[in-house]
Amino acid sequence: MIRKHLSLFVTVAVFLWSNLTMAQTNDLGSWNTLHIKYSYTDKTSLFGEAQLRSLKFYNNFHYYEYKGGLNYKVHKNAKLTMGAGSYQTYKEGGDFIRPKNNDEFRIWPQIILFQSVGDLKIEQRYRAELRWTSNGYRNRFRYRLGVSYPFGKERNDYKPYQLSISNELFFTDNEPYFERNRLLFAFNYKQSKSTTFQVGYLRQFDYKINDETGRNFLVIGIYFDILRKRISEVENTPEIRDN
Repeated sequence: MIRKHLSLFVTVAVFLWSNLTMAQTNDLGSWNTLHIKYSYTDKTSLFGEAQLRSLKFYNNFHYYEYKGGLNYKVHKNAKLTMGAGSYQTYKEGGDFIRPKNNDEFRIWPQIILFQSVGDLKIEQRYRAELRWTSNGYRNRFRYRLGVSYPFGKERNDYKPYQLSISNELFFTDNEPYFERNRLLFAFNYKQSKSTTFQVGYLRQFDYKINDETGRNFLVIGIYFDILRKRISEVENTPEIRDN
């Protein structure tokens, strides 16, 4: 059964990769995520995440980040997060070309609101970023709206597959105010309560900024959810996985 599901995941990944690379091989980068979450109670969890990105297909690596934080579920439809991390952006044209475009430490509180409409799961994420960058201190504000659809034969109180689409806007408190738009299409395969694989396509539009540039990305993610023995409940409204 596991082999059958993994075969489906690989098939989707290969199909998506082949179509994207045929359409725009030179512009397709890679967006790779490893995420680990430890659920201490039904309401409280800790997480850590690392990302590695390239501007071409696993070539011209220009960005990496690592971060961690604390989640607290204040309501069945609302979750608070406090996170912090390091975000490193290098110049374009090769692998980790110096000098860097940006060397940044960031603290970011956020709230995620969940809502169900039939089988659809709607998510709104509000995030404020306090950024200490190579060019001084900055503020940034992000809003993401996403819709996901879990499907497949239910087992152990969860469905193994999920399709999702999300769009995120980035703003600042200085001109030009609008910085970025990020659109994501993704397919998730939840192999077990603790392991989820993701493949997707991300389109990013940057407006007059030079840190973390990027356009089109193949998204590959692995997410591990570690539960304490006394916690058996699977998240009824899974988050849209990206960054």
